[in-house]
Amino acid sequence: MRIKNITAVALIFVLLGLSACSPQAVTQVAPSSVPGSIATGVPAATAAPASLTVMAAASLTESFTELGTMFEAQHPGVKVSFNFAGSQTLAEQLNQGAPADIFASASKKYMDAAVTAGRVAADAPQVFVENRLVVIFPKDNPGKLAALTDLANPGLKLVLAAESVPVGQYSLTFLEKTSADAAFSPQYKDQVLKNVVSYEDNVKGVVTKITLGEADAGIVYVTDFTGSAAEKVATLAIPDALNTIATYPIAPVADSKQPYLARAFVDLVLSAEGQQVMAKYGFLPVR
Repeated sequence: MRIKNITAVALIFVLLGLSACSPQAVTQVAPSSVPGSIATGVPAATAAPASLTVMAAASLTESFTELGTMFEAQHPGVKVSFNFAGSQTLAEQLNQGAPADIFASASKKYMDAAVTAGRVAADAPQVFVENRLVVIFPKDNPGKLAALTDLANPGLKLVLAAESVPVGQYSLTFLEKTSADAAFSPQYKDQVLKNVVSYEDNVKGVVTKITLGEADAGIVYVTDFTGSAAEKVATLAIPDALNTIATYPIAPVADSKQPYLARAFVDLVLSAEGQQVMAKYGFLPVR
């Protein structure tokens, strides 16, 4: 009887030992309930902000900057970056393969160059505004300008944009037109060109020279007579018969990485809201 009791006790201890060695239950968590950074060790994906690059003529600096802010407000997460320069410079950059989403030129000539280079589709450009020329001079008027004929006065310091720049070509066209006007001498164009002390790479360069008082007069667009420049310079009008109406075409770049956004930006420029912004800065509606 004593042996049976000892055997029973031993059996109990053996069963307890086996129980202690058995595996415990583990609570499993479904991977879908764990944040990506914990479940996979990789941060959860977040949408990268979209970037839109706009190449635009220097004369569009103020108006397009405002439109860019407007576009960003309408498209949260989108950042609009601008490359403002002379249209000839921008066309050359496009020809060399510079990445961009939109091109806005101050001349059909350079939009055509972008089409020829294959960066803009032939049927894509649309004229969105027009512009015209005006003579500007420092408010203290060191050159004593009172009429357009005074641009030919000996010793006057005149600044123009280079001939390759749209406004520079338009300025030369203005001088050529005076040859058919009896109010100007046959030598007027040559006399004016003798007074040129600097040819600038874009229209803003001309404005800067005049606002700094480094020249007596310059020829720019009427849209450049805005903001701080308007506080420092005065203007001399160029009549319609002698003026040149500049047309501004805009188009999405054919290989844009953001074709939807590029089209949306062009649509904003062409919209009634966009045209109000352009008019605010002195641009003329397309006739």
